[in-house]
Amino acid sequence: MAAGRTAAAASGAWILFEDEAGQSMTPPRARTWGRSGRTPVVRVRGRGSGRVSMAGMTCYKTGECSRLIYAVREYDGRKNQPRGFRWRDFRDLILRARSQLGARSCWAGTTYASV
Repeated sequence: MAAGRTAAAASGAWILFEDEAGQSMTPPRARTWGRSGRTPVVRVRGRGSGRVSMAGMTCYKTGECSRLIYAVREYDGRKNQPRGFRWRDFRDLILRARSQLGARSCWAGTTYASV
């Protein structure tokens, strides 16, 4: 049994797991079959700067359905566009989870610095 699992269940708290990932939107390599001695020409669309970043939380509580709260950010190489998640994006994700899960029951005793 995980450490703290009993205490979380007894106090009625949510258990959260957060993760983030990023992926390029263009293929890393283009290949195809061709006849011997004739190199095929394969066109790949895109400049290679397209990227998608994802962050999500899975939320668990005894007696409740599990929940998935996530955010997706696309980056296409424009000027002054953030390439990935910034601290404000993570803050917004936490605030969204807080509003969806119920502020009183799952975040009791947790304090956040005002931004």
